Amino acid sequence: MSLIGVLRSGVSGMNAQSNRISTVAENIQNSGTTGYKRSSAEFSSLLIADSAGGNYNSGSVETKVRRSVTEGGTLNATTSKSDLAIDGNGFFVVKDPSGAPYLTRAGNFKVDGVTGNFSNAAGMTLMGYSLLDGEPNPTLNSVTDMVPINLASVSTRATPTTEASLSGKLPLDGAVTPGGQYAKKYSLVTYDKLGKSQTLDVYLSKNTGGTWTASIYNAAANPTPAGSTPALPAAGQLGTATLSFDAQGRLANAGTGTAKSITLNTAPGGAGENITLDFSGLNQLAGDYSVDGKADGKAPAAVTGTEFGADGTVYASFEDGTRLAAFKVPLATVKSPDNLQPRSGNVYQVSVDSGDIQVGFANQNGRGGIKSGALEQSNVDVSTELTAMIESQSVYTANSKVFTTGNEMLDTLMNLKR
Repeated sequence: MSLIGVLRSGVSGMNAQSNRISTVAENIQNSGTTGYKRSSAEFSSLLIADSAGGNYNSGSVETKVRRSVTEGGTLNATTSKSDLAIDGNGFFVVKDPSGAPYLTRAGNFKVDGVTGNFSNAAGMTLMGYSLLDGEPNPTLNSVTDMVPINLASVSTRATPTTEASLSGKLPLDGAVTPGGQYAKKYSLVTYDKLGKSQTLDVYLSKNTGGTWTASIYNAAANPTPAGSTPALPAAGQLGTATLSFDAQGRLANAGTGTAKSITLNTAPGGAGENITLDFSGLNQLAGDYSVDGKADGKAPAAVTGTEFGADGTVYASFEDGTRLAAFKVPLATVKSPDNLQPRSGNVYQVSVDSGDIQVGFANQNGRGGIKSGALEQSNVDVSTELTAMIESQSVYTANSKVFTTGNEMLDTLMNLKR
């Protein structure tokens, strides 16, 4: 080996170990950073071809820094419901203040006091899809159609009722209801698009032959007649449905005029909201009445809290005790997460080697679940990093000896010339 080769080998070895020590130092510094993925320096030899037979020209060491992005960290419980952790594969999609999209595993989100957006400790805004206008249809390979998760606008929004239902038990041995009367009445509160409440009265009458008739009225326009006789309102029906049950007591959808649901307009004259009233949960069995009812929609109310579902659904909790599914947080994946490009703010950017982004929802197609009230810790093991630092320091010292020896040999050669 030539003297220049000795010097080159020493310097190359020192540079390689310097890079390794730098990654170790970065790992130790970020051992408490939420969602941080450890770095490692990997080495490969870089050879130089022989210039002549019997002569050896030393090469050097090539260093490549890799991140263990696919290696998950421990999930620790927290006291904040807006802290989110991914249990499995996937990344949150966030955007920086300039609007540039990134991927991250750091889920320490809080409501920003200025914008109202959910942002993490690095100021990155959590992105997702709005559910206020129906179920989202995400673009599978793009994040451009996502919006910031922001519940500030939800408190000023009224949600009209579109679906209502009755479920439970009607008495098999109930008496046939006389004409113009009803056997039982149930009421459901619904809302129009302005948030105004409307009560629907559902009158149930048992017919000869075992069928039932459901007659629906607007309670404000057609109140129940006073008196001891359970009489139906004289007019103003919004709709009727004939309910027929099979031998097992389940609601059947057979026979002329029978139905499992009915679509009706909530206002006389057809100026209200269209609501589908579902009866499929009703059964005719022995015993007394046992009927439950529900309807979607709500009036404007102040948001008092936020809840996150395991599937990424963001619920707004209101002061009246109700809640609304307002947004849905997706999870993004790439084919090779370890080849994502790290950027400032504990985020990653898609690269050529990582593959293109794919968007979906939690617990689907191999993606993990979302845990509320938890954070993914750094996957750095400090004891391992300290061991690596001691090892690198020893190798660095050894390479410095090689460099010193080469320098002494060069001095000897120069002295021979004198």
